[in-house]
Amino acid sequence: MKKITDNVFWVGKNDDRKVPFHRLILERGTTYNSYLLTTGKPTVIDTVDIAFAKEYVDNLKEVIDLNTIEYIVINHVEPDHAGALPALAARAKNAKIVTTKLSSELLKDMFKLHNREFIIVHDGDRLDIGGKILQFFETPYLHTEETMITYSIDDKTLFPCDIFSTHIANNELFNDLAAGEYIEDFKVYYKLIMGPHRPYVREMLRKINKLEIDMIAPSHGYILRENAHDFIRMYDEMSSLVDDASSKKVTIVFSTMTGNTTKIAGKLAEGLKESGIEPYVFNLKNSNLDEVLDRIQISDGVLIGSSTKYGDMVRNVEELLQALKNMEAKGKLSAAFGSFGWSGEGITHIENYLNDSGFTVINQKYLILNRGIDTPAFPLRIKFADEESLHTAYEAGKIFGEQVLTH
Repeated sequence: MKKITDNVFWVGKNDDRKVPFHRLILERGTTYNSYLLTTGKPTVIDTVDIAFAKEYVDNLKEVIDLNTIEYIVINHVEPDHAGALPALAARAKNAKIVTTKLSSELLKDMFKLHNREFIIVHDGDRLDIGGKILQFFETPYLHTEETMITYSIDDKTLFPCDIFSTHIANNELFNDLAAGEYIEDFKVYYKLIMGPHRPYVREMLRKINKLEIDMIAPSHGYILRENAHDFIRMYDEMSSLVDDASSKKVTIVFSTMTGNTTKIAGKLAEGLKESGIEPYVFNLKNSNLDEVLDRIQISDGVLIGSSTKYGDMVRNVEELLQALKNMEAKGKLSAAFGSFGWSGEGITHIENYLNDSGFTVINQKYLILNRGIDTPAFPLRIKFADEESLHTAYEAGKIFGEQVLTH
């Protein structure tokens, strides 16, 4: 245990191995930073990797009676942060688990915690832990959908879990005591873990912009107590639009039977605009095919959509895809979308054509392998088009736009 500030202690694990991580090897190791706040209502913020759960709980019970812990805050459910939660919860029987709604559902299923009491928090919610006030902000997709960050108002300290982290094993704990260079590692971490989610980094930065932050206590690597705002500025700079975003263009082309695919195309366009991409939208029912092909040729990406009719795409979409086989499209980004009522096979046929024509197809497999994005986005298959599904289309547009910006 190491003291960070008044009533706040580091109770994590320094892992100085060459650590396997997301199909990489962390040559400099890492730390799993967990924090204990010894306030009137003792609180733990995040735990450690599941491999060190017993060691973690054994160490923690040496410094506090685990039955006195009132809250366990879980910012992010991945096993390197929530992995020791079952072992801790089994001993800290009175503790309530504080997290987002989606996170609570995942934790219950992952760790059989259905009988535990959860406190569900939303943007801006506060919790009095007996002498300190914690405030919570939802930060989805940084880097998974359920994540949030925790801010100690009294300490002016941000506990952002993976955000602002660095993979370096160290015993110094604080960045002003760092024995060697670490800034480049900080930037590499951003590029690999946070970079693929740039629009959500921008949203996170807007949320913390008005907070007084003297220290950032992430879940990997150094606690940033010296020049904390320099690291926020670096995130701001690295997440700014890549290259000249105004020069990036995406063509959206579709055909529809009832108008639902039209609505989806509109939301995709909104998402692209939010990412800084200029969209061109064509409804094949009233567009010149040669004009559409010319626009696709000069675009950086293409989204092709269709309603599903008798288990297939609409005929004029297939005519477009047949014409695309004659285009030099190697590596150009593409994705399929569409609406359906009783079946939704149309998008699978679109994907097959795009693959055969040499496009790079953005789908769940691509996003997981290349970007670490595990949220389903493409192919975008929407039944009818209600408000929730149209929001999904908007988010998918942002994701596709980000792929174009970083391709």
